[in-house]
Amino acid sequence: MAQQPELPKDMFEFMQKMWNPLNFPLPGMLTPTVNVEEIEKKINDLKAVEIWLTMNVGFVQMTIKTLELQKSALESLTAGAPKDKPSGQK
Repeated sequence: MAQQPELPKDMFEFMQKMWNPLNFPLPGMLTPTVNVEEIEKKINDLKAVEIWLTMNVGFVQMTIKTLELQKSALESLTAGAPKDKPSGQK
């Protein structure tokens, strides 16, 4: 049997999952909440995510700097190493 074409609702869900895989509410997409506790909870959740992302950026930057230092050290060592003479030369 042939597959039925996808319904527009399914396409909307697909696009929503593609653009927002973690299901964070996007500004302007939902009606605003009037519950102060709910807003405070969302703010605290987003601050926790921000801290986690900032920490990960720091780890990535530190890893890049470490690799750059390692590369420089290896380049220095190989530049100062005596070159092997081809066989037959003295």
